[in-house]
Amino acid sequence: MPSEGAYVVDVRTGTVGRYVGQAGQALRLRPVGGGREWVCTPEKVRPATAAERISAKTAYENARSRGEVP
Repeated sequence: MPSEGAYVVDVRTGTVGRYVGQAGQALRLRPVGGGREWVCTPEKVRPATAAERISAKTAYENARSRGEVP
């Protein structure tokens, strides 16, 4: 089980998110930069590498600079 706020990867989609809590047996994840949460089973999540965290943060900041996200 990741600690709250930890960056993880949903291995079903390759999406990096932050662990924000549980919903029953599932984990609640939130996209880097905020947004709508999604749920994932614990066996489909792994810790994000430093490179994956940096890449996700950079992608969000680039999208924000283009006005694609708030």
